[in-house]
This record gives sequence, structure tokens and C-alpha cells, in this order.
Amino acid sequence: MWRWTTHLDGGPRRVNHAAVSMGHKVYSFGGYCSGDDYETLRQIDVHVFNTVSLRWMKLPPVRTGGREHARDVPYMRYGHTAVLLEDTIYIWGGRNDTEGACNVLYAFHVNNHRWFTPKISGTVPGARDGHSACILGKAMYIFGGYEQLADCFSNDIHKLDTTTMVWSLVNARGTPARWRDFHSATIVGTKMFVFGGRADRFGPFHSSNEIYCNKIKVFDTETNSWLNTATAQLLPEGRRSHSAFSYNGELYIFGGYNARLDRHFNDLWKFNPEAFSWKKVEPLGKGPCPRRRQCCCLVGDRIILFGGTSPCPDQGMGDEFNLMDHSDLYILDFSPNLKTLCKLAVINYSLDQQGLPHDIR
Repeated sequence: MWRWTTHLDGGPRRVNHAAVSMGHKVYSFGGYCSGDDYETLRQIDVHVFNTVSLRWMKLPPVRTGGREHARDVPYMRYGHTAVLLEDTIYIWGGRNDTEGACNVLYAFHVNNHRWFTPKISGTVPGARDGHSACILGKAMYIFGGYEQLADCFSNDIHKLDTTTMVWSLVNARGTPARWRDFHSATIVGTKMFVFGGRADRFGPFHSSNEIYCNKIKVFDTETNSWLNTATAQLLPEGRRSHSAFSYNGELYIFGGYNARLDRHFNDLWKFNPEAFSWKKVEPLGKGPCPRRRQCCCLVGDRIILFGGTSPCPDQGMGDEFNLMDHSDLYILDFSPNLKTLCKLAVINYSLDQQGLPHDIR
């Protein structure tokens, strides 16, 4: 019985940010907010959400004792990715209005909140944003995005071996996924499932003939090959800037935007890799409004969804430019316990709370 259980306002107003969860906390890095300054170089901000107390906290800026150490801290950016490996979060890519796109690898220690730049070698991916990053074992995979130097979409796969800190360009066999950005790539088992994103009808260069593929492409990390797969009968609309996550061996996507349809989404879909089939999921409770460029993090049996951007209320469901940025947060509980259900009943039926314990009130 999946249910949207919590809605909070007043968090960081962020779009196109990156976040990961560790334990009962969610760490959010950077992002965009309309009206903010993205030309002046400043440290990326880090916000931490405690899923027990349901409170946000902004970490203080890192003290840098000289220019060399200052380079260890990423500048404020958007369109980047964040992945967690053990107690270290790796930040890669993204852009700033002054510096453009970036291809420096940054590392953030969760335990002491220290930044550092690992010494890397090999074939480093070109600077980009709108790519995807995922972890399998000790390897980080980067796919796609919009490459700044080549000024085009990418469909390359780069792999970082975090034990040796060596980058390599994966020589993938089979028919690759189309060049794209702002897609999702999600690890389920030993395979990477790529969905959605913005591509161009005529190839890797952006000619304003955008297409939004709604078919899953599968990359097998064991054989380094793109697989030929059947096409599911029921498909969600193609989209970009959606969220994707895996839970209990299945892939989920939420929200996103399709410019050809001029439409934002707030639908939730489940993909079963074994049956290679999609199913639309309708959780109970009131969920988020249609949006894109939000973050979703899995904490136990709950999804923490926050931020993103949507059309202004008087602009309808589409409109690329009249947008409002969100500072809200929603929790989707895949397995709400009895305590949670009782709390919801008290709220929904406006029951007297005076006799309840303080922590429940």
C-alpha cells in the first residue's frame, strides 16, 4: 500500500541539483535557483535532510587555507551528478554560468565533511552537464550528457575504477543508446537501464529537432555490451529531467518534461526488468505537482523527493520559460507502518491530539 505520507515546505529552493542518501540522511549538493548569482565563483552549498527529525540543515562553508586547498572544493554548479561509495560522495560534471562545464572529480567525506580532489589518470571524460552517473561495485559509470567542447550530445560510457582512480572509455559492443542529455541511468543487478532524455532527430548535434525516446536501453556491465531487447507494450511518455531509482529489483521513474508535448509530469511508473514491462503506479495520498529537475533518494522503504521546477499556476501545465522553483519535500512510503497510518488518520479526521505522546504530536 504505497502512500505519499509527508509534505514539507521551507527547504532549500533548488533545481537541477544532485543528492544521495546515507543512513537516515540525504545530502544535497548545489543546483540552480532563479534569481541567484551563478557568475560569481563560490563554494557549492551542501544541505542535509534528517529523515528522522524531518529537518534541513545547511553545512557551513569550508575554510580554505590557500589557493591550492580552495581547488579541492567544487564551485557552485547545476546539471552535475553525485554518487555514494562507502562513506565518500563523488561529485562530477555540471556547469556554472562563468566557468562553463566541468570534468574535475570531487570527493566529499560524509563523516568529517571534508572535500578533496582525488588524483586520477586515464581517459578523462570531456566536461559536460546533463549526464548520468551510477555505481556498481567499485566502479562509477558516466553516460551521455551534453559535451561542452564538442558542443553536442554524447552516448559514450566512461568508467572510473575507484580502487585505482583510473578513467577509461568503455568499448561497448552492440547498438548504443542514442546521444542524449538529462536522461536517467539506473543500475539493477549488473545492468544499467537508460531511459528518456533529450536527443536530436538527426544525430549528436542539437538542431532544435528534439525527440524524447520512451524505450529502455540496457547496458550489460559484465559483457560491456548494449543488449537487443523487446519493446514493452505499455510505455510512459518520453521525457527528460525526470527522476529514476531502483527498489526491490525494479526501476521507477517520476515526473519530467517533454518539450514537444509542452508538458510537465507527476506520474510514477514501475519497470520490471524480468518481464520487460511497465506499469503505472498510483500511490494513495496527495503527491507532488508536475515538475522536472527534482531529486529522489531512497531511504529504507521511503523515497525522499524534493525541489524541481514547474510551470507557474497561471501558465497551465507546459510553458518552458514561465517556471517556479520549489522548496518543498515529499515522502513516498512503500511500506507505511501502523504508527504512520495512525498519524495520518489523526490528521485526516482532525482528531484530538491532546492525549497523544509528545513525540507523536
